[in-house]
Amino acid sequence: MKLSDSLAQNKSVLLQAEATDWRQAVKLGVELLVAAEVVEPRYFNAILAGVERHGPYFVLAPGLAMPHGRPEEGVLKTGFALVTLKTPVCFGDEDNDPIDILITLAAVDSRTHQEVGILQVVNLFEDEANFDRLRACRTVAEVLDLINQTSAAAATH
Repeated sequence: MKLSDSLAQNKSVLLQAEATDWRQAVKLGVELLVAAEVVEPRYFNAILAGVERHGPYFVLAPGLAMPHGRPEEGVLKTGFALVTLKTPVCFGDEDNDPIDILITLAAVDSRTHQEVGILQVVNLFEDEANFDRLRACRTVAEVLDLINQTSAAAATH
């Protein structure tokens, strides 16, 4: 499942959203996936429980978080949601806070999680300029164009 295809098919992009804290920010992404029938509502509580156990394990880089739970915690099919925040929120990761880009991942198994999910997000942000390009996007079409351009460039390396 390609990141851009998933976002388009599931209508799971929310730009310049408002969240008062990290929990609300995570909930925005999960709600998009619930609406698209990618995850069950309990997926949100599973992510919160994971943070209680392990801390903000899905904060990947300055400004970027990839909230996700385990396949058995309510994943119905593999999919992604992308949320950008108007005002960044703190997750309690001193190296990478505050966060304003969240890519919520639901994967049906750990292989998909690693090989499909993480890899595509790493490719997208390998070029640090893509952080600011993504923050500048105001339409879903702009987001999908950016991701598709990045995927095409990665494929030619």
